[in-house]
Amino acid sequence: MCGRYSITADGQQVAMRFGVQVAGDWQAHYNAAPSQNLPVILNRDPLSVQWLRWGLVPHWAKDPSIGNKMINARAETLLEKPSFREPLRKRRCLVLADGYYEWQATAKGKQPMRFVLDDGQPFAMAGLWEEWHGGETPLATFSVITTSANAMAAAVHNRMPVILAPETERDWLNPEIDVADLLPLLTPFAGEKMSVYPVSTRLNSPSNDDPSLIAQV
Repeated sequence: MCGRYSITADGQQVAMRFGVQVAGDWQAHYNAAPSQNLPVILNRDPLSVQWLRWGLVPHWAKDPSIGNKMINARAETLLEKPSFREPLRKRRCLVLADGYYEWQATAKGKQPMRFVLDDGQPFAMAGLWEEWHGGETPLATFSVITTSANAMAAAVHNRMPVILAPETERDWLNPEIDVADLLPLLTPFAGEKMSVYPVSTRLNSPSNDDPSLIAQV
């Protein structure tokens, strides 16, 4: 699964990398965690960065707490799950990141590891979004799609988020492209273009969110 990630680039860098407007006040996250409002690009015109809560709440849900169990969506079963089938067809998004974390079992306990791209650039994880109208105000939420880990990442965890190649990001957002043509995009990113290193166990607490969390230990 993917339960934590980072997006530490500033708003201007994100705007230039993805060619979009950044709505609202930009805030970096060194320890992005479920239930937080985080930056995504929705498949709506005009494309812009919006802030949605991590943990997808289906539009038919009676209780928004279901989102706590839907931070990830497995690529292999998207068409089988009622919670994800309709968003896959109609509500796709880019989840903006520049690293993600997994925990590796060691003799001294679980060690958080940070995965990044070798070029250091922000990247887009494939996501789904939904809008829930069961409360006083609409609640917009998202989920990160995961796939099997590449050989490098598998040494830490058997799953990884779907990191889209830059040339396929707009395809993922394009409502005119059939879902059957998009599913082949949901594959492991090339391990030879990634790096991983250990970070502080302070990452274990979502209340910690500062630059020291992305430093190698």
